[in-house]
Amino acid sequence: MASRDKGNPVTQQVDRELDINQLIKHLDILDQRLDNVDSIITSLVQRVMEKPLTMEIVCPKCGQSIQLNVTSSIRLRGKD
Repeated sequence: MASRDKGNPVTQQVDRELDINQLIKHLDILDQRLDNVDSIITSLVQRVMEKPLTMEIVCPKCGQSIQLNVTSSIRLRGKD
């Protein structure tokens, strides 16, 4: 297996391009994850605006169950 010459400008350019391509891939993955989180939050907010939401979360350390009740303070249209 041939060793890479770090002083070679061609090798440095190739390494730089590989690093940039890897950075672009990571940014694309991050962008997709942020889009997914945005979709989940939007869905959650729409549901909360329609009716109350109860979430139950279990603590990973002690195993205690915690209930969160989320309700809207905005009246829905058509209800007086």
